This record gives sequence, C-alpha cells and structure tokens, in this order.
Amino acid sequence: MKYTETPAERLIRQLGLQPHPEGGFYRETYRSGMSVRVDARERSASTAIYYLLESGNFSAWHRIASDELWHFYAGSPLNIYVLNDSGLTTHRLGNPQNDASCSFQAVVHAGHWFAAQLAFDADPSSQGRQGGMPAEPNPYALVGCTVAPGFEFTEFELADSQALARQHPRHAELIHRLAPGGQGKPEG
Repeated sequence: MKYTETPAERLIRQLGLQPHPEGGFYRETYRSGMSVRVDARERSASTAIYYLLESGNFSAWHRIASDELWHFYAGSPLNIYVLNDSGLTTHRLGNPQNDASCSFQAVVHAGHWFAAQLAFDADPSSQGRQGGMPAEPNPYALVGCTVAPGFEFTEFELADSQALARQHPRHAELIHRLAPGGQGKPEG
C-alpha cells in the first residue's frame, strides 16, 4: 500500500516547520531589522511565524511578554483560550465565510496565559464533524502569529497547570486538559 502525505504533513514539509515546545509546529518567517528598547533591553520590533496544529494536538498554556496577533490561513477553526483577571475568553480563529462564529484575526495581550486547540477537538458536537467524525480526513489549522515587540524564547513561559488551576478554579478542567508536558492530572 502506497503512503500518501496528509495535508498537514505536506505543509510541515513544504514550509519547513519544526516542533514547538508548546505543541504543534512552527517556523519563524520574519524578524524585523529594526529594534526597540523594552525594559532597558534591545528587542526586534516585530517577529512572525507560521504555526500549525493537527487534530489531537494542542498549544499548551503559556504566556509571552508581548502582544501576539494570530492570523488564520487554512484548515479547520481553532479555539484560542485566554485567561486573565476577568476570567476566560475564547477566540475562534477560522474563515468567517464558512463559519460565522470565526474571525480571521485574534489578539492575545502580553502577559496573559493562553492555549489553543482545533475547535472540534474541544467540542465533538461542533460544526466540522459528520457522524461524530471530522468532516476533513486529517484536520489541521495553519495560522500565523505576529509578535510586537518581537518574540524571544527568553520571555516564553510554560504554565504550571496546578498553580494556574488554583488561580482559575472555574476553568480547571480546561487548564488540565491543555497542560504542558503531561502535567494534566489534577491534584487530588
């Protein structure tokens, strides 16, 4: 039997994507030659990446020191969950011409905890499933992320899911489900 690449595998290969520590695949596509001074440090003014998630995978809870603008390119809708002092906000990134609940862009503000997963991984009864199965044989979402001031891994922090769940007990199940590195078991 001949193996055929899935659409996600093809994009990973064609775009030269690599595994990301938060989950999914990425490649930096732009780093501004201009710099800005932030807290007495020089940083690139802006950066951009391709980011791809496949069904069954997720972007674990993390935060960064800059605003991040997400852009939808192709595939299935993606939920971006953002936790802040006011609680949980869910942005549904996707093509609004196919799903009115989607938007082409969403912003995650600096310092807020956030995570992402394909929308129908979050809700099996959501649009995009037929008879309990994904409408697409190999669902994925290809997005772009633009960060300003530019992204630096030194300012990237994966969440401690136990501590985050204590801060947001109403959302503990979601926090544990999208926990980084297998931390996903609640205390008890």
